[in-house]
Amino acid sequence: MSDNTVTDAPTHVEFWFDPACPFCWMTSRWLVDVSKERELDIDWQPISLLFKNNPPEDSRLYPRVSFTRNLLRVVESVRAAGHADRIGVLYTEFGRRIHHQDTPIFDHDEVATILTELDLDTAHADALDDESFDAAIRLSMTEGLSLVGDDVGTPIIAVTGRHGRVGLFGPVITVLPNEQDRLRLWDGFLAMVDTPGFFELKRTRTDSPDMSTIGALIRT
Repeated sequence: MSDNTVTDAPTHVEFWFDPACPFCWMTSRWLVDVSKERELDIDWQPISLLFKNNPPEDSRLYPRVSFTRNLLRVVESVRAAGHADRIGVLYTEFGRRIHHQDTPIFDHDEVATILTELDLDTAHADALDDESFDAAIRLSMTEGLSLVGDDVGTPIIAVTGRHGRVGLFGPVITVLPNEQDRLRLWDGFLAMVDTPGFFELKRTRTDSPDMSTIGALIRT
C-alpha cells in the first residue's frame, strides 16, 4: 500500500460510465485495482454518450454509442431486478469485448451469453430494445453532470469527502498504473476532491489508451 494513505478517506465511490469510451474503460480498470487495496465500494452509474453528445446518425461514432446506450438499458434492467452489485462485472464483460476483442457491437445472443455466465437472467437481454429504461439512464446522467457540469465527457467519479459530495471528470489515463502509482493517483484524486475551490488540471492529450497495459481481466 502507499505510504501516503489519506486518513479517514471515503470508501463509497460513484463512477459514471459508457462502455463505448476507451478512456473511461482505462480509468475504470484503475479504480477496480484501487478498490482491492482500499476496500472501495463502487456504485456503477450510466452515462450515455449518445444522449449527451447527440451525434448525427451518419457520424462514425453513432453506431457505437447507440449500441452502448442499448447496453446501458441492460444495465438498468439488471439494477431494477435488484442486482446492482453485479453491474461492475457486467461492465467488465462488455468492456472486454469492446476494447480487447475489437467487438464494438455484438448481438442479443452474446449479451444473453454474458448474462448466463454471470448467473443473471437472460431476459435482461431483451432490454437492448426497451426504451422504457432510457429514463433511468438520463436521470443518472443528469445527476452525474450536475456535479461536474456539461462540458465534460467520461469518466466521472464522485465521493463524499470533508466538504460533502464532490464529483470530478477524470482522471484521464492512457496506461494502467502500477501498484504504487495507482494508489498515489487515488490519494491525489482525494486531495483534489477535498480542496475547496479546486476545479481543473489538464494537459493536451497526445496518446490513446494502451489496452495492453491492462493485462488479463478477471471477474470480481
